[in-house]
Amino acid sequence: MNSFLLQVVTMSAPLLLLAMAGYASERSGVINIGLEGKMLTACFVCAAFAPQFGAIGGVVMAILAGIVISMLHWTLTQVYRIDHIVSGMAINLLASGGTGFLEASGFAKNTLTEAQRLPLWFYYAVALLAPFLLFWAANHTRFGLQHKSVGSDPSKARLLGINPQRIRLLALTLTGVFSGLAGSLLVSETSTFTKDMTAGRGYIALAALILGGWRPIPAALSCLLFGLATAVQIQLSGKPMFGMQIPSEIWKMLPYIVTLLALAGLLGRNRTPAGLGKH
Repeated sequence: MNSFLLQVVTMSAPLLLLAMAGYASERSGVINIGLEGKMLTACFVCAAFAPQFGAIGGVVMAILAGIVISMLHWTLTQVYRIDHIVSGMAINLLASGGTGFLEASGFAKNTLTEAQRLPLWFYYAVALLAPFLLFWAANHTRFGLQHKSVGSDPSKARLLGINPQRIRLLALTLTGVFSGLAGSLLVSETSTFTKDMTAGRGYIALAALILGGWRPIPAALSCLLFGLATAVQIQLSGKPMFGMQIPSEIWKMLPYIVTLLALAGLLGRNRTPAGLGKH
């Protein structure tokens, strides 16, 4: 039982961190389908710099990389007014192609030793605590209230003396921090970088955020649901059921089927932030 619960946390933790990154961005009104690219960039940077700068240095560099990519997204969407989805897809493609090219050129090839990785419990603790901290901040701090105000209606927020661009800049900085932590966690679990190792986690985290109605704690529960389905899939894969041997490919579909069914069941019930994608 303990090993199963650990498996659930292991599968959920990167999604939890990435969903919180998405919450920080989208609740401020910036659509962010570029989570995949931000996490992938952080994975590469952590794997590339941890051997030289140690475990903490690798994580710091990964967080800085996440912030830099988030600032690019902020600049494209808030300064140049490029469509948010186009900007996010461009970041995903840039990250996939760029990290793949650098990895093929010999960068980030080292397998990280235990001394070059922060302990996994640190990431798991941050991932599990982050939704509660963001919930508290959203309801009990000045920035949190301004953050929700800008995401709900940037025009009315301006009338209240709030600068939406500034709030979104701070929100996307927070997105970069969580993306960097998510990428560092994934590298710490695998000890090495491989091309496109995020494997769609950015899109799954975004689906969890939507499923949670753009609220941190429900979004976290959605991530845990996906982690639970993945853990069940791992436990049952290769085992016969009802006297039949079910192909492993069918079991691998289980987490995604659960997510799609949950999304379909709640589609239209969750209220999208009114200011999402607006300037």
